[in-house]
Amino acid sequence: MNFSQKYLNEANQIIDRLDEKKIEKLVDLINEIKLNDGRIFFLGVGGSAGNCSHAVNDFRKIVGVECYAPTDNVSELTARTNDEGWKTIFAEWLKVSKLTNKDLIFIFSVGGGSLEKNISVNLVEAIKYAKSLGSRITGVVGKDGGYTAQNSDTCIIIPIVNDQNITPHTEAFQAVIWHLIVSHPKLKTNQTKWESS
Repeated sequence: MNFSQKYLNEANQIIDRLDEKKIEKLVDLINEIKLNDGRIFFLGVGGSAGNCSHAVNDFRKIVGVECYAPTDNVSELTARTNDEGWKTIFAEWLKVSKLTNKDLIFIFSVGGGSLEKNISVNLVEAIKYAKSLGSRITGVVGKDGGYTAQNSDTCIIIPIVNDQNITPHTEAFQAVIWHLIVSHPKLKTNQTKWESS
């Protein structure tokens, strides 16, 4: 079996192992946020930050819910990193945005953050701040032991089928999951172009 066959086979295994009940629970949570005029804040770093930008577009345009990704504002992000440090960039951004208990923090991350390992501590600090206000927390991550998975209302864990491909599979399936969510009949408000023409 060549690498392409193995990789695609792994993707099939992941699909077979995804917990669709948790996905439906997440759809219900997002619907609750939307009905209560809450906002969604997508947080991620690296490739997951890129996914956040794309997800914001889809959730605003297709679902019609107000949402943002702090990483889209490179000026504020770099100013906060320079002046205050990387650790608090998201929490401080959320404070200025007046995060409330009606809002949802949606994390895209491979590991989900860890204080002990000093990885994605900015996500950890944002979750801690959000929880202090009673905001809801969710995520799509690749590790069940990370801070996001351990501190979420519901969290989608991308099953590990090959320890050598955790990052690419997690980041790829973040896109699969959010596209499923915005296409869900409970949430989809606006038709997408190619499906409506």
